[in-house]
Amino acid sequence: MLIHTDYSIKNLNSFHIDVKAKYFIEINEENELTQLLHTDEYALNKRLVLGEGSNILFTEKFDGLIIKLNTKGISVIEESETEAVVESAAGEKWDNFVKFCVENKLYGAENLSGIPGTVGAAPVQNIGAYGTELKDIFHSLEGYFTDGMRKGYFEPEDCEFDYRASVFKDRFKNAFIITKVRFRLSKLHSLHLNYRDLKEIYKDQPAESILLADVRESILGIRSNKLPDPYEFGNAGSFFKNPEISNRKFKELHEKYPDIVHFKVDSTTVKVPAAWLIEKCGLKGYRLGQTATHSKQPLVIINLGSAKGKEIAEFADFIQAKVKKKFQIDLIPEVNII
Repeated sequence: MLIHTDYSIKNLNSFHIDVKAKYFIEINEENELTQLLHTDEYALNKRLVLGEGSNILFTEKFDGLIIKLNTKGISVIEESETEAVVESAAGEKWDNFVKFCVENKLYGAENLSGIPGTVGAAPVQNIGAYGTELKDIFHSLEGYFTDGMRKGYFEPEDCEFDYRASVFKDRFKNAFIITKVRFRLSKLHSLHLNYRDLKEIYKDQPAESILLADVRESILGIRSNKLPDPYEFGNAGSFFKNPEISNRKFKELHEKYPDIVHFKVDSTTVKVPAAWLIEKCGLKGYRLGQTATHSKQPLVIINLGSAKGKEIAEFADFIQAKVKKKFQIDLIPEVNII
């Protein structure tokens, strides 16, 4: 086990922010994690578990220990005639897990194709896209509490999943390290095609004739058309959550903006796309120094090449202020700003 000092993490975060970590270690086997938890570097420093760095913005040097899990392995551990439980190591890339499910004709994860990050990071954010969230297929997970190396096991009700949130993003932030995640998938032909782009693609095709692999390819195509490649322009995908507002607030906005895009959450709440709000503020493709909103998707903030983390954070503040002034709506970042 080798702990690096003063380590550059420019290539370990999707914004490509050129900062360093005081200490950095890669964990390839679970037993290395238990060894690490007994070192002085672990005991005496603040800590951060890093997946692929796809949902994080570093604004300064990380004066502590960054832990990167590289553990691998995906397998079916339980199955019946209609369902299968798939277990994945936390260090696996999320899209490799989705690919495994699709190749084994297991339904439920396909709408989450192409999302960057690792399996271990996915429950923290309760990742979601195109009408599906991680919680819809989640079975359980395990890992270690960082105080004294206690092993922990979480079922769905323990995780407090919410919109882009979980207990691991709140109460157990930096207090629990996820090592394995399990998912419950269906063996029965069951696709979720209610998202508007998918509806359009498959509107003339009988549901029973649609192949699981084709849906995955459609999702990957939609994402590539809308979202910038982080290797070309550093970004973390959607920077802000889609705000949920009251019916009363929505009625006020609808009277002024009849074209407002919206989705009903429940009998009292409406979700409004943050991208629509940002675009209505004239900020689609807006540039400020080395930062900008993407020309196709204003919900994405991009690094044009040499932006500092603080510059991107300030640009996000600027967008929030503009939306607040025009709509009296608070935009909440999805991205973890450090």
